[in-house]
Amino acid sequence: MKGSIAAITGGSGVLGKAFAKGLAEQGVHVYVLNRNEQDAQLMQEDFAKLGHEISTITCDVLQEASVKQAVEQIISQSGKIDILVNGAGGNMPGATVMPEQSITDISIEDFKRVNDLNLLGTVIPTAAFAKPMLKQGKGCIVNISSMASYSPLTRVVAYSASKAAINNFTQWMAVELANKSGKGIRVNAIAPGFFVAKQNKALLLHEDGTLTARGETIISQTPQKRFGDPEDLVSTLLWLCDDRSSFVTGIIVPVDGGFSAFSGV
Repeated sequence: MKGSIAAITGGSGVLGKAFAKGLAEQGVHVYVLNRNEQDAQLMQEDFAKLGHEISTITCDVLQEASVKQAVEQIISQSGKIDILVNGAGGNMPGATVMPEQSITDISIEDFKRVNDLNLLGTVIPTAAFAKPMLKQGKGCIVNISSMASYSPLTRVVAYSASKAAINNFTQWMAVELANKSGKGIRVNAIAPGFFVAKQNKALLLHEDGTLTARGETIISQTPQKRFGDPEDLVSTLLWLCDDRSSFVTGIIVPVDGGFSAFSGV
């Protein structure tokens, strides 16, 4: 993979940083696409201390013009794009149904925003980066799904629905790009289990670090009895991006400590 060029949307998030570090350690030049220029700059400085040179581009994945401009900048500077990791995504409080609420209490506007961020935030970059990949006849796209895509999780209605759509879109794009490029372009997804991040920390952990009731339920249903570490996802990403995985396309890979395999009995 040395010498490959990769773009990661949402690259300054917890998972995005792990992805960027894993790819950079393999000699891949990483472009981090992120809305927050300050966060991206800090990440660039942190990586430099580790001996990894990455590039950052301020980009809004929901704005086609912004994404197209990022693609043009990468092609102009590097001449190609080998890997796209669609890491941008998230949830919003207004699209979450709390225990004392029902579906009638959700904010439809927040539901739309969550759906847009997770689904359109993957569709728009995929469409933009697929263009140079089709010209090259080669490329790899990795989307980020979720355990919520298999069985909807309580409370996070919009997040669950949009991540289920990611699975469908991943398979559709794998077929579409294989038909257009033969074996040259592959599309797969990673479905992480439960990882503690800024957006879900309060749902999983109390301020003193002990498990909430929801956190206890998740751990009880995870055979490995722990939350995931971001680094747990890196080997799967590298496998999917490696040219030696040229016959792997259209799959969603769970990395979940056994959560999806456990029936509860």
